[in-house]
Amino acid sequence: MKKKEILRLVALNLLQNKFKVVLTSVGIIIGAATIVMVIAIGRGGQEKVAEQFKNLNAGAIDISYEEATENKNADAKMENGNFGGNQNMPGGKPDSSQKNGTDNKSNQNGKSAMGGNSNDKNRMNQDKIVLSEEDVEDIETFVPDISSVSISYTTKTTVDGGELEEETSYTVAGVKSIYAEISNLNLQVGEFLTKEEEENKEKVCILGATVAKEIFGDAVSAYDSTLYIGGRAYTVNGVLQEIGSVSSGISADDAIFVPYSTGVKYITGENISPTITVIAENLNDLETTIENIETVLAESYPNAEFTITDAGSKMEAASASNDTLTTLLFAMAFIVFIVGGIGIMNVLFVSIKERTKEIGILKAIGCMKQDILLEFLLEACFISVLGGVLGVLVSLGITPIVKMANIPVSLSIAGMLTAMVFAFVTGVTFGFYPAWKASCLVPVDALSEE
Repeated sequence: MKKKEILRLVALNLLQNKFKVVLTSVGIIIGAATIVMVIAIGRGGQEKVAEQFKNLNAGAIDISYEEATENKNADAKMENGNFGGNQNMPGGKPDSSQKNGTDNKSNQNGKSAMGGNSNDKNRMNQDKIVLSEEDVEDIETFVPDISSVSISYTTKTTVDGGELEEETSYTVAGVKSIYAEISNLNLQVGEFLTKEEEENKEKVCILGATVAKEIFGDAVSAYDSTLYIGGRAYTVNGVLQEIGSVSSGISADDAIFVPYSTGVKYITGENISPTITVIAENLNDLETTIENIETVLAESYPNAEFTITDAGSKMEAASASNDTLTTLLFAMAFIVFIVGGIGIMNVLFVSIKERTKEIGILKAIGCMKQDILLEFLLEACFISVLGGVLGVLVSLGITPIVKMANIPVSLSIAGMLTAMVFAFVTGVTFGFYPAWKASCLVPVDALSEE
């Protein structure tokens, strides 16, 4: 039989059973739409991860102290009624020379033991561990292969001024002048906080893009204006460019940045939980750098457990979560395709049963086995490809709805082509056996079928 005649028979059979064809393709429609959305959500998730971490230096290591661990050495801290004394010695135990007023211990890096010294850094604030600028100096001095170190903290406080009708609570971050550099922050207008402003505890601030819009309307209006933070007047020295992501735990767009020392003096007092950020030079040896940091901190805070994370691990964790979600969605799409394929198979078996005499007549007039096989296989492929096309259209229609749910979605031609390939393969795979069964019918038996 000519191929043109086979195609005409396929078209006639499908047009005579339009409703059945559409119902049969429902499984493929859902599967194809799922494939497109899976790839789109996966791509959207990857882009969101990249966006969230674009302003993080790849070698950034964050060190913080969790309050839950502060009471682990409470007894040692209270020894002899003193705070921040001998507990700072390695191991946290005093020796006889210290009791006699002689300090004969020093660490292997040349740091003098910190206990009973009038110049003690007093890093233990009463019964609470607080990371300090002295810790920054220690890390900078004794940890090799790092390019920079900084310290920062955040707090919530009331802000007034500009177009605000009443005092509003905002996140205020106390940072060093180097913070913009290590966090890859850029300014729309003005300049970032300077070292001199930090040393002089000047009341100046930098606004995130969103904060500037909310309080002053735009960056230009905000620049060089006066803002009242905690009831005190601050001059706006600049406005950051919008980044839409998180930098070292601080949402830069929604934060107000003040000099570290200024914030401690006028806003928070000593009641802060700072984070030290270290930038490692060797990205391939971050574990060694982290170990060196832990060693230095252990000299000042024996037995204290610090939370140390690096940007690479954060990105890997976020990417892993996104990959897990994508894999689960792919598995769901695969199951849907199998269900859709089984539907195609069942419909073809029913169709063969209904058209047994037709198959017998075709064979009786000289149709070859491969002609019958091709006819039914083309029917299966058309149903699955139709389902794939409709599935792609469905995915385009539901994308705006998914985006309204704040789910990152990034449609791609590759995703749509993948869905079509899956649909076609499903049609061929599940349509082959029924088509083969039809081609194997014996003409005499087929013609005598009731």
